[in-house]
Amino acid sequence: MAKVNIGEQTYVLPMATTILGSRLKDRPNFMALGWLTRVNSKPPMLGVAVSQGHASHRAIAETGEFSVNFPTVAMVEITDYVGLVSGKRVDKSELFNLFYGELSNAPMISECPLAMECKLVKTVELPTNSFFIGEIVGAYSEEQFLTEGVPDIKKINPFLLTMPDNGYWSVGELIGRAWSDGESMRKRIKRTDTGP
Repeated sequence: MAKVNIGEQTYVLPMATTILGSRLKDRPNFMALGWLTRVNSKPPMLGVAVSQGHASHRAIAETGEFSVNFPTVAMVEITDYVGLVSGKRVDKSELFNLFYGELSNAPMISECPLAMECKLVKTVELPTNSFFIGEIVGAYSEEQFLTEGVPDIKKINPFLLTMPDNGYWSVGELIGRAWSDGESMRKRIKRTDTGP
């Protein structure tokens, strides 16, 4: 079947839906965030892309700290809400039960089964967004969301965002194991390298 050029799409892949936490002036502030990725392992770092016009952008630039909170599927409405209204006009500080780790400007959400606090280490300026790279200072969860001490995606029950259809999707079934399922093929092909 022939491939069809669908244009210059930046939205073709599903994205984890999270809630970005920051301190805007004297109060906690939150916004829905889908543009994030892991960018380094040692030290552990996350990158988040935030529009330069958002209140959260100013808050992170001023304080050098932020949090990334992973809501459950039960939190779709409130997650969408914090993405619809601006912290410039709406006080979102009372929407969640909050807790703090080591950073005073990275409010985390108790209702979220996974939350991470990050200290800004680098900012990459782009035409409309800034890509904030933060070192993960701490990651927080509860025993009920862990299996053998690590976060369990089925227990956390996060959701994804797809664009341009603007849909929220729950996570499906486990279909394989990374760095494992290709082993038999590697042995069949008898390659001598040990990585990509």
